[in-house]
Amino acid sequence: MQPTTQGRVRKQARLLGEARRSKILDWLQEEGSARVRVLAEAFGVSEVTMRQDLEKLEADGHIVREHGGAFLKSVTQQVRSMALQHLENMEAKQRIGRAAAKLTGDGETIILDSGSTTTELAANLLGKRDMTVITNALNIALMLGAEPGFEVHMTGGHFKAPTLSLSGERSADYFKGLFAQKLFLATAALDLEAGLTYPALSDIPVKRAMIDAAQKVILVADSSKIGARSFTSLGNLELVHVLVTDEGIRDEDRAAIEAIGVEVVIA
Repeated sequence: MQPTTQGRVRKQARLLGEARRSKILDWLQEEGSARVRVLAEAFGVSEVTMRQDLEKLEADGHIVREHGGAFLKSVTQQVRSMALQHLENMEAKQRIGRAAAKLTGDGETIILDSGSTTTELAANLLGKRDMTVITNALNIALMLGAEPGFEVHMTGGHFKAPTLSLSGERSADYFKGLFAQKLFLATAALDLEAGLTYPALSDIPVKRAMIDAAQKVILVADSSKIGARSFTSLGNLELVHVLVTDEGIRDEDRAAIEAIGVEVVIA
């Protein structure tokens, strides 16, 4: 093998490692912590390779390793301050929250997924009357739970610190036998081929159960998520009836999404 070929192989391996570590960090920013064994299995690498990845992420200041796993460095302070992990593109998310809130009416039963955009939506529900809200988001429950005109129900399940939410099979089981007029669903990324994708596995059964319990599914996602892909798929875009996004969406993406029968609302 020539040196130039060796260099290309090393560069490719480095890029593959960087891409994997980026997705590992996305996972930890979603879950808060994870075991080496679970991460190695999910990413299809050896535990030795996963430990090396975690060592690099720790050296870069993102995480703290512990025996057999790792946790997000900022998670303790974040939970104490009741802050969410993903706070980028907040101006667009605020506009989306206002537009999505206009799609609700007094007396409705709605499901609110966890996330920064759905939190903005919840803030714009104040003043509604006789509304029942079902959510897996602790911060949303605290925001609306004491407000006149709201009856708030929370799922059970495993607490995920970065998203201040409850997740896993027990959270999913809560939705069995429930009916809601509308679900306001969050996503990490959406793509016409990959569909709705998320950084980790634990939310997938919860989101599927939410979809099954709702008559209408309204996806709230800023335009930076369109055309992107995350780690694991929930399903294709046909699961969604309405997409509420911002004006940053490309014309060709909007046309393609509308072509499969999804209404697009621009905030």
